[in-house]
Amino acid sequence: MSPSKQNSLSIVADHISPGMRLGIAVSGGADSVALLRQLADLRQQLGIVLVVLHVHHGIRGAEADADAAFVEQLAMQLELRFLRHDVDTPSRAKLEQETIEEAARKLRYAWFENLLALCEINAVATAHTLDDQAETVLLKLLRGAWTEGLAGIFPVVECAGGLILRPFLRTRRSEIEAWLREINQPWREDSTNVDVVYMRNRVRRNLLPTLAEYNPQIVSHLGHIAAIARDEDAYWRRELERILLSLLLPGKAVRGGGRASSTHPDEAAVGMEVEKLRSLPPAVLRRVLRAAAEHVGCKLNFDQTEVLVGMCSMKAGRRETLTVQVHAERTLRELRLIRAESETGARRENLPEYEVSVPGEVRAEAFGLRLTIRVTGDWAKLSSHAKLRVHKAGDRVRLPHSGGLKRMKEVLERLHVPSDERKNWPVLEWQGEIVWVRDAVVESLVAASAGLEIQADELP
Repeated sequence: MSPSKQNSLSIVADHISPGMRLGIAVSGGADSVALLRQLADLRQQLGIVLVVLHVHHGIRGAEADADAAFVEQLAMQLELRFLRHDVDTPSRAKLEQETIEEAARKLRYAWFENLLALCEINAVATAHTLDDQAETVLLKLLRGAWTEGLAGIFPVVECAGGLILRPFLRTRRSEIEAWLREINQPWREDSTNVDVVYMRNRVRRNLLPTLAEYNPQIVSHLGHIAAIARDEDAYWRRELERILLSLLLPGKAVRGGGRASSTHPDEAAVGMEVEKLRSLPPAVLRRVLRAAAEHVGCKLNFDQTEVLVGMCSMKAGRRETLTVQVHAERTLRELRLIRAESETGARRENLPEYEVSVPGEVRAEAFGLRLTIRVTGDWAKLSSHAKLRVHKAGDRVRLPHSGGLKRMKEVLERLHVPSDERKNWPVLEWQGEIVWVRDAVVESLVAASAGLEIQADELP
């Protein structure tokens, strides 16, 4: 038995019970093909049911089609169930302003988590290797990660409905490829793996080989750093829960004693006694400040954290802006973090609502839009009306590949709409659903079934 097969057996056996269904994410590359072959050999020993999962990302055309066919054929040879999921990665990347790599990863895991939530499978195994771990740690380091970022790829991840397992995380890619050649098992090569436009490929092909000239064990050492960082982060999460109980004060102090907290969903505040903060060692203080900021919906970078560290030593009356919505205040006794609506965007104008015939057209001067609605389905023979209006509390929309309904606040954040414009952002409501949002791609069952086509043109 090869070392990689020992790892597969150990991690899977520790988290999978006989009779459970394990999905194996198979792209067709060497790592995932090896994982499939080895778990297929172990399935009777473990008493588990295997399901082959393949995501077609809509990126590489005929090459991706051939990958999907290869994986399906391999699943048939092994007499395993095959599930294929097609996604539009470029559209997702454009909508969310993400890299292709990031969009592809999120789409994959959204599908895996959906299968777990629906109990189609009980766990998913992915073929991340020690080389992937080393690349991830380096990428995180280059991007300025904190210690939790250096934890890299976790061997086991809990999510709703099941687990994500990484059995090969201590195995080198070269060892896997050597084993496949030994058993005469072919695999597919992804042409994008040599495209240095992707940051990971530059790290893999340029940076890691250069570092290996200084230390041939660099990949293993980076894997050790990830393991240490994971344990450190797990310890600090438990420790911070204990420390924050005595430090965080919700809301703000009011005259006569007590504290007041806003009930507005877009407002929150926490306070911390400065004297207690001053007594903390720097390592604890930074973690406390970052954890406190997360309570008001803000993830601090290093520079923002250092601003707060400095405010602990300043006199009362200092105020610093951390983000558009979050600022810090230094009072006589406390350091306070406050999230609130931006002052410039706090007021909503009394914009009119427009009734739009379906099919039909409306010139909405208040929004600077001409909206044209066409219908190609069965609704084309009927007459109805839609409503063009400002979004309001309770509105929910479905975005492509998002896995559920989203609040308008989330949608506008994804669109990077300036805070002072969000209050008056237009939506189109029809048949009780939001079928259109300015500058967003919206999925609607009722709009799809009616063949609704919506065109928005800016007015001069």
